[in-house]
Amino acid sequence: MTGYKTVLELQVRFRDTDAMGHINNAVYLSYLELARLEYLRRVYGITESKDFGIILARVEIDYKSPGYLRDRIDIGVRVSSLGGASFEMVYRVEERTSGRLIAEAKTIQVSYDYAAGKVRRLTPEYIKKAKEYDGLA
Repeated sequence: MTGYKTVLELQVRFRDTDAMGHINNAVYLSYLELARLEYLRRVYGITESKDFGIILARVEIDYKSPGYLRDRIDIGVRVSSLGGASFEMVYRVEERTSGRLIAEAKTIQVSYDYAAGKVRRLTPEYIKKAKEYDGLA
């Protein structure tokens, strides 16, 4: 998957599908979450929920073609832009064998200090790691 260093492979399960036999639109949020968690583990070494310190603020999903039961799908994720206290991630969901585009998505995360109960700026280290990993300027 060109342009994505973090790619998560998933098997579509029966419970992921709806009455029409394809992946239910709401399930994509869970797929994006799994890919985002994999990215955070690889780039920042974050494995414990207490260490995340981010809040999901926005999600956009463009559905391009249906995914079906037993499809193997790849979900690519990368940081596409960094702000003072937020960052944007983009996703590409493809059927593994054919490379057929199933969906594209974008999320915005906000850095948050749960102990203080307020938004905080992204740390220089956080920004540096994302820039290095994803080749951002």
